[in-house]
Amino acid sequence: MWTTSGRRQFFQTIAATTAATTMSCEQNEDSGGPTPPVLSDPLGVALLGLGSYASTRLAPALQLTKHCRLTGIITGTPSKVGEWQNRYAIEDKNVYNYENMAALIDNPDIHVVYVVTPNHVHAQFAIAAARAKKHVWCEKPMAMTPEECQSMIDACKENGVKLCIGYRMQHEPNTQTVIGYATSKPFGAIQKVEALSGFSGFGSSEADVWRLKRAMGGGALFDMGVYAINAARYVTGQEPVRVKTARQWSERSELFAEVDEWTEFELEFPAGVIASCRTSFGENLNRLEVSCAQGSYFLEPMQAYEGVSGEASDGTQLNLTVQNQQAKQMDDDALALLEGRELLVPGEEGLRDLRILKAIEQSASTGQPVELT
Repeated sequence: MWTTSGRRQFFQTIAATTAATTMSCEQNEDSGGPTPPVLSDPLGVALLGLGSYASTRLAPALQLTKHCRLTGIITGTPSKVGEWQNRYAIEDKNVYNYENMAALIDNPDIHVVYVVTPNHVHAQFAIAAARAKKHVWCEKPMAMTPEECQSMIDACKENGVKLCIGYRMQHEPNTQTVIGYATSKPFGAIQKVEALSGFSGFGSSEADVWRLKRAMGGGALFDMGVYAINAARYVTGQEPVRVKTARQWSERSELFAEVDEWTEFELEFPAGVIASCRTSFGENLNRLEVSCAQGSYFLEPMQAYEGVSGEASDGTQLNLTVQNQQAKQMDDDALALLEGRELLVPGEEGLRDLRILKAIEQSASTGQPVELT
């Protein structure tokens, strides 16, 4: 639970970390501009934020990767350190807290910092990691506002490091197939998209979880709606020109006093293609369907951790498998860094989604369409 004093201390820590890291990097940066960090295979990864996703998904997945290894941890909860060290053989010198992140700049064992915190502090920690000359992987949604997203992109460029957003679905093989259909058009021109992403969850005992707090980036649209937004973009291969309609509401007002429990919206793409999207914390939703001039295809589930699959109208089965989505995502990103290639999902991708997300909120608030430029 976040108490008032706890929140105050947390933000004071972030401010101190950012300032300290800036000073350290100014002292270490040579006059010729940013120098990319020296990499070795496998990449050393430090998880920043040791909550549920880091502990149950990312840390186990790192044990399956070929080009990454869990080298370090960065946490604001000292009581977690011993368990993580025992489980993953993390050395004392690779354990950091939010006050001493600036010292990362002198640690050659850590090449990447993976930010896995509540959304409202993604930007602060990503910038601190970049200033410590570490590549940054960041969970979605990228940040709270487009301006924060841009600040993260700028910090990484200024410090010679790369920024990658954790859109694991773009690495998943069946999803990659339907992304390819946007170009090959095996069923003719795309005409309509339906993207549904949500789950039925939260009870009275969970009233204080961060996903129900507006200031921390909670709500169905921020948490699950970003899957639908991103899917609508990658299956069309286009950027939407407007939010046509949007509506946000809650049915359990005692829990969802600050954030949306449901959001529905329509995105209009060039040539009149409409993506109808729905996201929820009160309903299980997990389907992506694309209707074309001469057929259709779908994925259901479209964003589950395992078992993503679907079918096309000509009987083609979309049933490729992957051992672990998070492991594939991290190995793909590690190889791109090691080989000097472009990342599959750079920071600019997260920025585009945040612009759309904020336009959806505006449309829902005003009841009017919002143009996207």
